[in-house]
Amino acid sequence: MEAESVLAAAQAIATARRGRVPLGPLPVQLQPQDEAAGYEIQHEVHWLLAEHVGDFAGYKIGCTSKVMQDYLRIPHPCAGGIFAQGIHQSGAALRAADFVRVGVECEIAIRLARDLLPLDAPFTIQRVLEAVGECHPAIEIVDDRYVQWETLGAPTLVADDFFAAGCVLGAAVKADALPDLAGITGRAIINGTLAGEGTGADVLGHPLHALAWLANHLAARGDGLEAGQLVLTGSLVKTVWLKAGDRVLMELDGLGRVEVGFD
Repeated sequence: MEAESVLAAAQAIATARRGRVPLGPLPVQLQPQDEAAGYEIQHEVHWLLAEHVGDFAGYKIGCTSKVMQDYLRIPHPCAGGIFAQGIHQSGAALRAADFVRVGVECEIAIRLARDLLPLDAPFTIQRVLEAVGECHPAIEIVDDRYVQWETLGAPTLVADDFFAAGCVLGAAVKADALPDLAGITGRAIINGTLAGEGTGADVLGHPLHALAWLANHLAARGDGLEAGQLVLTGSLVKTVWLKAGDRVLMELDGLGRVEVGFD
């Protein structure tokens, strides 16, 4: 895409997000035709939203489990940004009205202790393991901020950070005390009722495969991951859409619990 079209598309997306106005299809001339163009637009969206969402804090990875790939009809991972103002601690009370249509996902979050830079690519599960500082049980907050997401296509969803709207973190577990991440069972419990269950192995076979995918994806674009950044590795369960007043608990065996309410 031409630079002017990339910027115009990013401005349309950022304006919709700031105003919490559902995003419909972009004008034909501004629609990204592939995911590479979607990531170009996403980069500009991040700059345009900086004052609104805070400092860039890391990445979320979507479509890393079969249940999510089937749900979104996208057979491969996609990445979006995480920002400081969207990160909350377990027990937070958030406003459902601050979202267009809020949903939650059950995730394993990784905090990096070392950089993963493009000059060090390609990355394997063994190499990214060395960069893990700690993990958190996490609730990814997603927002269906679209008129009809099914009609937009993956490139436009990528341009808009792939539903990303923040996260809630439970207590950190240091790298040297972590259980086998692939063997973790995670449960989504809404208002005391089980709403979904999955395992760490559902995330590309191992959550660290998702981290390696992200590091290689960024390296191909000349970007990298930095120490201190957070990575949400993908949902163990299908997205659960909420209503005002819902209480959310995610349990990840061996990693901990994390809770949030949407008032």
